[in-house]
Amino acid sequence: MKVAILGTRGIPNNYGGFEQLAEYLSVQLVERGHEVWVYNSSSHPYNKESFKGVNIIACKDLEDKVGTFGQFIYDFNCIMDSRKRSFDAIIQLGYTSSSIWWFLLPRKSLIITNMDGLEWKRAKYSFPVKLFLKFAEWLAIKSSNKLVADSIGIQSYLEKKYQVESNFIPYAAYSFETPVFNTLISYNVVPQSYYLLIARFEPENNIETIIKGYMASNTSDPLLIVGSVNNKYAHYLMEKYNSDKIRYMGAIYNMEALNNLRYYAKMYFHGHSVGGTNPSLLEAMASQVFICAHSNDFNKSVLQDDAVYFSNNTEITAIITSYIGREFKQKAINNNLKKIKEIYTWNNIVTAYEELLV
Repeated sequence: MKVAILGTRGIPNNYGGFEQLAEYLSVQLVERGHEVWVYNSSSHPYNKESFKGVNIIACKDLEDKVGTFGQFIYDFNCIMDSRKRSFDAIIQLGYTSSSIWWFLLPRKSLIITNMDGLEWKRAKYSFPVKLFLKFAEWLAIKSSNKLVADSIGIQSYLEKKYQVESNFIPYAAYSFETPVFNTLISYNVVPQSYYLLIARFEPENNIETIIKGYMASNTSDPLLIVGSVNNKYAHYLMEKYNSDKIRYMGAIYNMEALNNLRYYAKMYFHGHSVGGTNPSLLEAMASQVFICAHSNDFNKSVLQDDAVYFSNNTEITAIITSYIGREFKQKAINNNLKKIKEIYTWNNIVTAYEELLV
């Protein structure tokens, strides 16, 4: 089939979860005999016309010039281009800035939309923006032929709120079992002697909660925070919690480096509280690191009993200062790796998307 993937900044992944999904999904669909096209932002550093057999279409993106409104322009350009290419199916990853153009989507194409997380719950949005996001959610549902929910929680929400069926397809990760100790040298850390947090600097990722709990614990092991610091919230945290023990690492896109940092960490903090099955959580599980996660249904549906959970900074402090048995930690690590190998595999995820194409 001739398939298009919209809604991301493009491939190869240089940004986040949807871009990673677009990369692995498109490449593997091509390997299965499909003709796949991925829309890339004009600001994406990769400027070739194909990537591992996937056709690349670069569309004008003005986000760097006009801010958030540029995302709407970019999606408009992508959708208008799709109207002239006779795609059998269009896979939309997300809906926030594309839903308002629903009436322009090619009517002969099968529209499959990944509904992402509950975007209107994110703390960074004002009340009017949250109202728009709820409206955008409704538009996406009404204009799609098939819906994808990346967690059971999202699937249940869609059924209860809109009385619609959706297909549960989570993200995936490759198991990491070949650590390279020398990778840590450039980061000046010692195995099992540092804590790690990888997340975008957004309030709903509970970064400040984790920092507060960590600072109150009086541990001498540093906390490494990986994520782009190019926003106001990041600047606020960096100024407020300016400590030699906290290392703001900035964004790291080298997967080998990230996997090794996770593997050798004493504990990995996952503070995401909004959304479905988060890619960074699966990558942590795949990297065999012991996980401390925010207590919510999304995280618990994936980790189950194979992690420790927190709801506030006091609980973070208690977790860091308390003794956690080696046997429990190793069992949790082994069980999470087993889930990655048996459930959250890219072969399973690509197969599930492929089945939606018919």
